[in-house]
Amino acid sequence: MTPTIVSTTCTMDCPDTCALEVAVEDGRVQRISGNREHSPTNGFICNKVSRFAERIYHPDRILFPLRRSGPKGTGAFVRISWQEAIVEVVGRFQEILQRWGGEAILPYHYGGSNGLLGDGFLDDFFFAKLGASRLAKTLCAAPTTEVATGMYGKMPGVAFEDYRHAQFILLWGANPKASNIHLVPFLRQAKKNGAFVAVVDPLRNFSSREVDLHLPVFPGADLPLALALIHLWKETGKLDREFLREHADGLAPLLEQAEAWPVERAAATARVAPDDIRTLAQMYAASSPAVLRCGWGLERNRNGGQAAAAILALPALLGKFGLRGGGYTMSNSGAAKLDLKKVFGEYSWQTRVLNMTQLGALLNGELEPPIKALYVYNCNPAATVPDQNAVLQGLAREDLFTVVHEQVMTDTAKYADVILPAPTFLEQREIKKAYGSYVVGGVQPAIPARGEAKPNEEVFAALGRALGWRDQPFSWDTSTCMRKVAGALTLAGRPADAALFEAGESQSFDFPGPAPVQFQTVFPQTPDGKIHLTPAALGAEPFRYQPVAHEKFPLALVSSANSKMITSTLGEFNYPELRVTLNPQDAAARSIAEGDAVRVFNQLGEVVCRADLSDRLREGVVVIPKGAWRKSSRNGRTATALCPATISEVGGGACYNDARVEVEKI
Repeated sequence: MTPTIVSTTCTMDCPDTCALEVAVEDGRVQRISGNREHSPTNGFICNKVSRFAERIYHPDRILFPLRRSGPKGTGAFVRISWQEAIVEVVGRFQEILQRWGGEAILPYHYGGSNGLLGDGFLDDFFFAKLGASRLAKTLCAAPTTEVATGMYGKMPGVAFEDYRHAQFILLWGANPKASNIHLVPFLRQAKKNGAFVAVVDPLRNFSSREVDLHLPVFPGADLPLALALIHLWKETGKLDREFLREHADGLAPLLEQAEAWPVERAAATARVAPDDIRTLAQMYAASSPAVLRCGWGLERNRNGGQAAAAILALPALLGKFGLRGGGYTMSNSGAAKLDLKKVFGEYSWQTRVLNMTQLGALLNGELEPPIKALYVYNCNPAATVPDQNAVLQGLAREDLFTVVHEQVMTDTAKYADVILPAPTFLEQREIKKAYGSYVVGGVQPAIPARGEAKPNEEVFAALGRALGWRDQPFSWDTSTCMRKVAGALTLAGRPADAALFEAGESQSFDFPGPAPVQFQTVFPQTPDGKIHLTPAALGAEPFRYQPVAHEKFPLALVSSANSKMITSTLGEFNYPELRVTLNPQDAAARSIAEGDAVRVFNQLGEVVCRADLSDRLREGVVVIPKGAWRKSSRNGRTATALCPATISEVGGGACYNDARVEVEKI
């Protein structure tokens, strides 16, 4: 029997947003591959998504609504009907509303692996009408979003395919081999064409054949390194004063802070070679076109917002715009705009805002009103939120009514009172807006949803009707939601094509042309059209550096992305054993050998696992991959058990990489 090929779009949290071809036979997914006709997918996809069918048919897949039948955290549940589940959720919500008010209910979610229907759509409308607390979504990209919006208004960035035209490429805080694989071929093409490629990252993810310069910056010290480059350019007269006078403001505070960071001081703080800073500065200034790929790894510390502002200022200071392959790339999500006022009209949601990074403290603290209900969707906080021990303690509260809408039995789902089954992206309709590639993709089901799984928009509509609300959106089905979203969506000012989305196809942009050229076809989207080098989000002390140190815990813990999981997605099968990686010198100083059982610990907790040794990471840094599930470690704790729940001054972002630890052999 010849398989049926279904076109759809990957919704995973990745800049690439690949066009997929799904082979289906006898109602089962047999193969997932990349569409050869779609650029930049170009016929290949990551190993993670190619194996996604293993999630669909995994024994831990949630197929029916469930009610807790044992202690929280034990995973003991009994099957119930959807009607019973809706009645129970609505009944408990109504009890809480009457006694505590709406703010005692907290929707807890993150939208990275979801489309426009599944996050920030009917869910927001529902919780606004309920009067629930609002959630500040800060686990990733909060500081950089504040900075990029304040500086450039989220101007569309250099397209991945245009990197091949660059003569200089700087990757800072990004590892495209793990989370942006379709950039890699263009990097290789640029290198073959003679481009100078530099990387700033505590980990060495590229070989010496792939890059010309690697600066293994110590976590949290990106800001001094960027300021040292600026200091050098000012001293050597490399700043493009004419461009800055015409297109930018806020230069003085930036130069004033850079003055305090000569090369030798910055090199000592960032723990890199002074001559490498000089080489980086020289090659960046001398090359054209030159492009900066700014990632999100650099923001995950208390200096993250300030560092992002200094780094994103670099192309402006040198005037590296106006050419194909010149400028910068960060998030390109601002190129497509969804006007939800066209869908829902004006509505108000003015309740308190709670920072999702501090979930443990929120659940265990003395809020007024306290959080009495948690509705978790698109998220696995037991595995991904800092201060894991506090999060687990809060989730275990018997007086906390927790609903989890999920695909598989995650660490968080085990703490639920009611579990609602969710479809995977291969079983539903959606619209996915890319934040890297310049596409918006339609998502159509390759197979029917397994069991009784229902998508977010259908569940929130059902909850609204059960509460007696007569607002029209609570009567919409998914097809109606698709049409509403498509009608309110524009791509670089052009209307969206609903028919393409319905067919699982992608729509591209026209800037004019499929890719933008900064300061030629796209310009800053700030209110005055200028670059603001010192954005207001930096506060009263912009570009201030705050070192992180702890005498008892000398090693910096980085919880980096890897090739096995997308955040915590696929952790049910694709990451069976947690391991910590040390530099051989750090391991030798602690008498740790490859494969030894070790404890990684600090004042917050400990993780027991095996050790790997690798010179890919610099001395003084250890790595535990982010998103690992509790079952993968020997004591049921993962990297987040060691990460503080402190938040950055800019954007309130999570400071995962401020974790300082010690490692000892067991």
